[in-house]
Amino acid sequence: MITVDTDDRQWQAIEQRDDAAEFVYGVATTGVYCKPSCPSRRPRRHNAVVFATPAEAEAAGYRPCKRCDPNGNGIAGRHAALVARACRLIETADTPLDLSSVAAAVGLSPFHFHRVFKATTGLTPKAYSNATRAQRIHDNLVDADRVTDAIYDAGYESSGRFYATSTQRLGMTPRQFRDGGNDETIRFALGECSLGSVLVAATDKGICAIALDDDPETLLRGLQDRFPRADLIGGDRDFDALVASVVAMIEDSGNTVDLPLDIRGTAFQQRVWQALLAVPPGTTVTYGEIAKRIGSPSSARAVAAACAVNPVAVAIPCHRVVRTDGSLSGYRWGIDRKRALLTRERAI
Repeated sequence: MITVDTDDRQWQAIEQRDDAAEFVYGVATTGVYCKPSCPSRRPRRHNAVVFATPAEAEAAGYRPCKRCDPNGNGIAGRHAALVARACRLIETADTPLDLSSVAAAVGLSPFHFHRVFKATTGLTPKAYSNATRAQRIHDNLVDADRVTDAIYDAGYESSGRFYATSTQRLGMTPRQFRDGGNDETIRFALGECSLGSVLVAATDKGICAIALDDDPETLLRGLQDRFPRADLIGGDRDFDALVASVVAMIEDSGNTVDLPLDIRGTAFQQRVWQALLAVPPGTTVTYGEIAKRIGSPSSARAVAAACAVNPVAVAIPCHRVVRTDGSLSGYRWGIDRKRALLTRERAI
């Protein structure tokens, strides 16, 4: 149990109603405990007490707030259940559903449903539907005998509508993707830096992967598994210069390097990655803060998921995102590397 004071991050989370904060707080004057995101009137600082879990708060004699229901069954919980149901409807529909149909199925008006869905997932229902169809194409192309069959099976009404954005969604033509990257040339090189082995890979558009690991063979297998039929070729002298720039960036992550990037993701992931690029070296932000910056304050968990699939280590600085209490959370390339990068930047 920690009493909150003016300088604590916990109080800042309460003040900002941070949905990503991982604690509850009790109010001494009312005997109620709440989530930091509770819409009720904020308590005075000296009356607030922080608990790690609802069980601790109840053991101390506090009862759950009926408005935010910190045990997870309040309005936010009901909205999450409705959105989960809507997602299943969208995912299992043979053809795209319109907004009114999905809203009616979950018992909300189209306007209210649209607002709740976006606040919960960070995406509009249409964007989620598009992402679902893109994933179907991704899965179908692996086994389909014909590209056209995969397109119609994914719910597209015409092949022309899909082809208009196919290269942007897949990173290559549909036929190349179906064939495991066949005819696609990806240059790569393995190197060493103070954080271990590093793999840099690039298409003709720019760097598509910067990966870190202790074992260079693991890095290479990961690239081969992703595009088993792509033409993977070792980099030439010009590519070695690009790799040297990447290594220099890793060794001095506080020094911004303008690298050509070829990264693709969902609309939401792109918004998160763009927001990360604006975080200055030597500073950190929380997942909830990034969620607010992209206009989706309730999507902290989705922000964390977008950070977890960032394909270019350090170039998109997902290592600068921490939990609300300042502690380090998961990092695709290891917590120790995240800690080392932040320590260097803070020293600079």
